[in-house]
Formats: sequence, structure tokens, C-alpha cells
Amino acid sequence: MKKIFVLGLGKVGSLAAQLLHDSGFEVTGYDLVVDASRFPFAVKSADVGSADVMAEEFKAADAVLSCLPYHLNIGIATVANAAGLHYFDLTEDVPTTQAIIGLSEISKGLMAPQCGLAPGFVGIVGAHLISQFEHCRSCRMRVGALPQNPTGLMGYAFNWSPEGVVNEYLNDCEVIEAGTRKLVSPMEWHETLYIDGVKLEAFTTSGGLGTMCDTYLGKVDNIDYKTMRYPGHMELMNFFFHELLMRDRRAEAGEILTHAKPPVEEDVVYVHVAAEGTIDGKLARKEFVRAYRPIEVAGKMRTAISWTTSASVVAVIEMVRDGVLPQKGFLKQEDIPLETFLKTRTGSFYAG
Repeated sequence: MKKIFVLGLGKVGSLAAQLLHDSGFEVTGYDLVVDASRFPFAVKSADVGSADVMAEEFKAADAVLSCLPYHLNIGIATVANAAGLHYFDLTEDVPTTQAIIGLSEISKGLMAPQCGLAPGFVGIVGAHLISQFEHCRSCRMRVGALPQNPTGLMGYAFNWSPEGVVNEYLNDCEVIEAGTRKLVSPMEWHETLYIDGVKLEAFTTSGGLGTMCDTYLGKVDNIDYKTMRYPGHMELMNFFFHELLMRDRRAEAGEILTHAKPPVEEDVVYVHVAAEGTIDGKLARKEFVRAYRPIEVAGKMRTAISWTTSASVVAVIEMVRDGVLPQKGFLKQEDIPLETFLKTRTGSFYAG
């Protein structure tokens, strides 16, 4: 795997393409409108949402990374699969992933969706903690991408795709509870936790577990994923979506929220993963708790959400190139060894 096409050159896509370029890949970036002077690798302007257009382009690639809105990924994955390419994306959308699992049954290359932060890195960490127990009774995974200096009652800034956030807030959430796999409502199961003395709340959101319920049903008694926010956020979002009925107007909801709370440069990504179970017959608890902030990458300061998301998928792509991970079929994030991930050129950002 040498030639990789990156579709979508927003903050995450352009940084992922840069990191792939720095890691020795031959990168071509695609978007609707591209300023070639901004990038040290080849770029093309194209209708990236058109499967027919991209099918013609894919004849020259070994792999494709989609950093496009989730609703475009099934079309791109289908075309990539037909061309025999490796396919990677960042989606949290469960139906999209289920469709890609179906494609992987006849794939010539590797189909690897959900390679971002959550799902993605958080599942790699969760699996690492679970593996340390003789029997794991619970694995609780929480991630929050937040402004460092919040303002207003919402305490939020839309540094991530508003379309993706709305999707996570409104779609049902998979969990394993007391050994039973079930769907629960989003923005419920409220809890309070602290990281570095900062008080946060957590609540259920969709998609963060990826395929972990498939993998650990019958093996781990309780698994759930929650999003972390500053206190009060969940109550306001429930009012906005349910009492004001914005759940029926998703596109408009995203526009309203982004207009009210635009992106900020000073952000922080909180990761809190905790597992409990027995080791040598005794009850124990293992934790992975971090606060990731903006860092300099490729000569520029990058927001925490952009570098954590980009670094996660690029580290996985490096591992596939190097033969550490499978070369065909479907890749589960929980099958990626954390220690090997952190030793890759790009995954090492997480260890810094």
C-alpha cells in the first residue's frame, strides 16, 4: 500500500493527508474546491460525493480514506470495494458501519471504518484494559471534545461536525447491561466524573462503541459509551431536541447550534476509560485517563480534536502498510493492539 487518496480536506482530512504524506505515502487529496498552494502533496478538485466520479479516480489508488460526512461513506466504500482498495473512514454512524461489514464479506482489501477517536482509539484502549482481566465485569468508555474556556450555559463549541454531533445525540445507543445486549435512548444515564479536578458530566450517545458489543457479548458483563460535557449540557440539549422538537429538523438544528457555538482553537479532548474485573482471583480496576490539548504538528498548532482524530486513523493505516494488521476483510478497532499503535510514527502523539 503506497498510493492513498484522502477525500475531504477540512481540518481533519487535510491534517490526516499531511500526516500520511510525512509517513511516506503517496497522497492525493480530493475536495470540491481545492487550493493546491496550501498542500505539499497532490490535490484535485472533484465531486467527491459522486460514486461514478470517484470510481474513475480510484483506478490509480491502493487505498482510500474518507473524511467526508457519514452519509456519503456507503457510496464511497462500495466503489472502493469494487476497485479492490483498502478503505478507511471516521464514521460513528451504526447503519453505515453495518453496510460496510456486509461489503467486507466479499472485499479484496481491508474495510476499516470507525478509525477516529470514538469509535476508534477509545475502543483500542478499552480492549487493552479488558485483556488484563481473567473476567471483566465492566468497561466504561467516555470521551469529550470541549472548549478549554467554556462560556454560556451550554459550555460547548462545535469543533466537530455538527451533523455528526446531532446524529450521536439522537440515535439509539448500543450497550451490554448485565450480560444482555440492548438499545438505550441517547442523552440519558447521566453521571458525574472529574478529570484533573475539572467537573464533567457524561451521558449516552450513539456509535462510540463501534463493534464492541459484537465482540464482547457473553465475555464482559457491562459495556457502555458516553460523551462527556460540562455540567448542564445534557439538560439543555434534551430541551432543544425534544421539547422544541428540533429532533425532527436535524439539518436546521446543526446550523443553529454551530451559529451559536462556532469552533475554537483552544480545545481539549478528555478520554476516560475504566474497566473492572478479577486479576488473580481478586477484584481490581484499571483506568486510562488523559486530557489532550492542542500541539504543534507539521509546523502548525492543531486543535486537540483534529490531531487526535487524524493521528488515530493514520496510525492504523501505517500498521496496515507495515503488515501488522490484516490485509483484507473487516477490521475491528478492538483487534488493534494498543502498545503497537502507540509505537507507530503517528500513534506516538497519543503517548506524548
